[in-house]
Amino acid sequence: MIVSRDVRRGIRAARRLPAAVLDRRRRNVVFVTITLGMLLAALDQSIVGTALPTIVSDLGGVEHMSCVVTSYLLGETVATVLVGEFGHRFGRKLVFQVAAIVFITGSFLRGPASNMTLLIVWRAMQGVGPTV
Repeated sequence: MIVSRDVRRGIRAARRLPAAVLDRRRRNVVFVTITLGMLLAALDQSIVGTALPTIVSDLGGVEHMSCVVTSYLLGETVATVLVGEFGHRFGRKLVFQVAAIVFITGSFLRGPASNMTLLIVWRAMQGVGPTV
């Protein structure tokens, strides 16, 4: 395997850097925060997966049911590509907080959706949130 001189210098420089050490309390806060974010996304998926047929039939758009799921996945896919770059530029903490706010806002707006178009749009917005 051929490795360029710049890559080898970067690897050597990274080895010399001291490892970031978090105290016990801060490490636990980070762990609980990440776990709660994952729990929020998992709860949403299980609740929406169960209630989606009823919601779609109430709105009268059974033929667009797959669009609701696809819009969530599309939002998640697009955001996944961007989140890594935003994390490097603005900091992972800020990106995580913004993603949680976007997710909760999408959830809040999805509830009173009066037609299938709004449900699809808010579900796509909600898909942007849990990519962190």
